[in-house]
Amino acid sequence: MKKEIIVQLNKTFEESAYTQNGVEYWMARDMQKFLDYTEWRNFLLVVDKAKIACMKSGQNISDHFVDVNKMVKLGSGSERQIEDIMLTRYACYLIAQNGDPSKEQIAFAQSYFAIQTRKQELLEEHIALVERVHAREKLADTESELSGVVYERGVDGEGFARLRSKGDHALFGGYTTLDMKKKLGLPDKRPLADFLPTITIKAKDFAAEITSFNTKKNNLHGEPAITSEHVKNNRDVRNLLGKSSIRPEALPPEEDIKKLQRRLKSEGKKIAKDAKKIKRNLIT
Repeated sequence: MKKEIIVQLNKTFEESAYTQNGVEYWMARDMQKFLDYTEWRNFLLVVDKAKIACMKSGQNISDHFVDVNKMVKLGSGSERQIEDIMLTRYACYLIAQNGDPSKEQIAFAQSYFAIQTRKQELLEEHIALVERVHAREKLADTESELSGVVYERGVDGEGFARLRSKGDHALFGGYTTLDMKKKLGLPDKRPLADFLPTITIKAKDFAAEITSFNTKKNNLHGEPAITSEHVKNNRDVRNLLGKSSIRPEALPPEEDIKKLQRRLKSEGKKIAKDAKKIKRNLIT
C-alpha cells in the first residue's frame, strides 16, 4: 500500500472518531464508507460476524455495539430517520478482522485498530506499574512512621521486626514473612513487599496506618500491646479482602519492584531527552 494512501486513511480514521463521556467511538455508517462497502445491508453482514466474534471473546456485545437512530437530509431537503450503530475501538477492530481482506481500506483498518488497541493496553500496563511503585513507596513511608511511633513507646528495632512478622502472619492466613518468601520463591534478604501485587501492598499499608493511628490515639506502650493491635488490624484487613474472595497468600508474586523503578527512571530520562530534541528542532 502506498505511503500517501496510508497517511490519508490514517487522517480519515482519526478525524472520524467521536468522544462521549470520555469514551471514544465511531459510527457504523461512517465505517461503511471508509471500508468501501457501497451497500449498508452488505456491511451489516460483516457487523454481524463481528458481533459473534465479540461474544466468543467473552465480551458483552451491547458494550461495544450500540444501536441508534439518526436523522439525515435527503436530496429534496427533507429528513428521514435511519439506523446506525455506535462502535467502540474494539468493535471496529472486529469488523475489520471480518471484512473483505482484498480491500485496501480493510487491510489498513486491521493494522490500525490492532496497533491502537495495543497502545491502549501498553498505556494501561504502564499506569498499573506506576501505581504499584507508588504503593510500595507509600508502604515504606508508613512503616517508617510506624517504626518511629512504636520506638517512642518502648519497641526497639528487633521488636518492630517481630511486630511486622506477626502482622504478616495474620494478613497471610498463618504464613509468616519467611514462610511467604519460601512459598513465592523469593530471596531471603529482600523485603517481601518488593514482590507483592498492588492490592496486597495497599492492604499492608492500610493495616500499618491503622496501627500507627490507634497506637497514638489509645496511647499504647510496649511490644505486646502494640503487636496485638497490629495483628488485629491485619486480620481485619484480611477479612475485608475475603469478602471479595481475595486471599493474599494465594496471589502470585509480581516483578521485582527494584526493576520496575529502574525501568520507570530510564523511561523518564528518555522522555526528557526526546523533549529536548523536539525543543531544539523547534528552535532551529
